Amino acid sequence: MPELTYASIDQTVLNTLTPPKRYYWAIVAVLFLGVLVGAACWAYQIFVGIGAGGQNNPVAWGTYLINFVFWVGIAHSGTLISAILHLFRAGWRNPIARAAETMTVFAVCIAGLFPFIHLGRVWQVMYMIPYPNQRLLWPNFLSPLMFDVIAISTYLTVSSLFWYTGLLPDLAAIRDRAEGTRKKVFTILAMGWTGAHEQWRHYTRGYLFFAALATPLVISVHSVVSWDFALGIVPGWHTTIFAPYFVAGAIHSGLAMVLTLMIPLRKIFSYQKIITQSVLENVAKTIVFTGLIVGFAYATEFFIAWYSHNAVEIEQFRWRATGEYRWGFYFMVVCNTLIPLLFLFKKVRTTIASLFIISLIVNFGMWWERFVIIIGGVARGFSPHAWGLYAPSLIEYGIMLGAFSLFFFLFLLFAKHLPSVSMTEMKETLDHGGSHAG
Repeated sequence: MPELTYASIDQTVLNTLTPPKRYYWAIVAVLFLGVLVGAACWAYQIFVGIGAGGQNNPVAWGTYLINFVFWVGIAHSGTLISAILHLFRAGWRNPIARAAETMTVFAVCIAGLFPFIHLGRVWQVMYMIPYPNQRLLWPNFLSPLMFDVIAISTYLTVSSLFWYTGLLPDLAAIRDRAEGTRKKVFTILAMGWTGAHEQWRHYTRGYLFFAALATPLVISVHSVVSWDFALGIVPGWHTTIFAPYFVAGAIHSGLAMVLTLMIPLRKIFSYQKIITQSVLENVAKTIVFTGLIVGFAYATEFFIAWYSHNAVEIEQFRWRATGEYRWGFYFMVVCNTLIPLLFLFKKVRTTIASLFIISLIVNFGMWWERFVIIIGGVARGFSPHAWGLYAPSLIEYGIMLGAFSLFFFLFLLFAKHLPSVSMTEMKETLDHGGSHAG
């Protein structure tokens, strides 16, 4: 990056923190309205009961669990890009690492809401907390719901610390250029950062430690989420492939969301010299790789069902491809495995419009994958007399709208009020890996 200097990186990133224009507040207001719609739908469900959703018997798991798995998956790419690629010293991750880490924190927070929403009587969550009480109740740690509580809280804690640690030098840079109340706020946030050699030494070691700690979480957290299903003796669920299958799918959808966020951010904030074409191209190549893994997992599921000679498993997967939800299955296969292969062509992966459109298609397909797995499994169980179909209600659509609005609302606020690109890591790229960039 010969055209970039330390000063130009600082100036480019700090220019994004200028007072926002009117159109920015208009977009924020629209997204906040979507959040209010979702909150109103949730409040209505609390007052009326969980029956306000479209869940039924046998399909007791609806869009709330689909969205939970979807948002946990979105969160994983942040850890992948920031932690794993940091350990491998992949320089192309530096321009997008900050936004990916932020995406992780926000997505985990939204994912954590959905078990509460699915619980119906949300105040009963107090009984899931292991504390002494007069009724001598204790959480059932064998319950998948408890798996989720522990996994999400652990992942949120580590990813938040990782994110904030990386922010510290940049917060100090803003503090040194700010005035008035803004300076006071960033003085508190920078936590006394001066850029001394000893601070840099502790910072680089601490960041490396969090990267090493967060890496196994990419595997463990989504493996735990997959066990929510694999521990149930349900046709199509009770399989050992679910852990690696869910992890690959999570990274696949998360990388697509990185492109969905980075491409508009690059245009709005004039980040073309920082988030270069080659950076987006590397993300696209990684999506091809994860898409092939996901496609292999789809094929493996059908092979295992056939190889097992289990009549119920065979019927489950036959129905998945030919039954009432077959359109969701074909959406899933086309969007997640075939369309990403277009990135094999250099013209496609170097065209901004095609990158953005395919990223949206992959996110759409990954949502449908969760629908096919979760709804398809319980809708067609062992007993034919207990089969049933499911369709989301308006309340569920409203809550889903609120979740997506909240994610983009939080990211929009972050992008305008905090540095959306790590100045520190960009300087390390210029310095060929040096840790003393300041």
